[in-house]
Amino acid sequence: MSHESYRVLVADASTPVGRALVNYLADTDYVVRALVTDRDREASARRAGAAEVCVADLTTGQGLDGAVSDVDAICCSVRDTGLSHVVGQLEAGVGIRNLVDAASSADRPYVVLHSKVGVGDSHSGMVLPVRLLKYRLIRALDATERYLRDAGVPHTILRTGRTTDREGTGSVATSEGENTVAGRIPRPDLAWVMVAALTTPEARNRTFEVAEVASPTHEGVAFEWRGPEAGLVARRSGYSIPS
Repeated sequence: MSHESYRVLVADASTPVGRALVNYLADTDYVVRALVTDRDREASARRAGAAEVCVADLTTGQGLDGAVSDVDAICCSVRDTGLSHVVGQLEAGVGIRNLVDAASSADRPYVVLHSKVGVGDSHSGMVLPVRLLKYRLIRALDATERYLRDAGVPHTILRTGRTTDREGTGSVATSEGENTVAGRIPRPDLAWVMVAALTTPEARNRTFEVAEVASPTHEGVAFEWRGPEAGLVARRSGYSIPS
């Protein structure tokens, strides 16, 4: 990258997790670019703290090349609700894959993907009735995770249970491919750990399950997430994002 600042794209910034990401990033030294799916959401993204806003359609790919231009990292959390679980294209499927394709064609920014506990080897973390209800979404996310890994783009995948609007604690339970961590997570904590993945070299190209420490199952692995508050803020501290 030739630019001096460190630019992070939040996609989709209109989701609850996306808004939490913009709010958190606005208090760091990162330059925040918010991807929204329609022009009506631009003002709210700027109020949340985005320095830049772009409008793009994840499911068609329209506008994604411009969205990923000159970004160093992408924090991605999409939301498919209602009938999208049953019919139509899922942003968690084709939408994220379009974003990965755009990133692969650009300067290969670091991608942090928010997925779900219940996908892949974490399937036992989601109870069977819910897994059946969300079967289509889980299948799409499973394919999307594999697509991201196969693309060769530097990445971290974070699987969670339900996200909540509770106050963040800055502390999460972490596991990797196990059923020891499942449960809810406050959106501020998820935003924190997604951004911390950028300054935690040990997280490169790995998939984790994260949850609030007070969750019913939280005997996680010993893993130290190092967020930008630790002083590792992109090139301004001489730190190099793993690539």
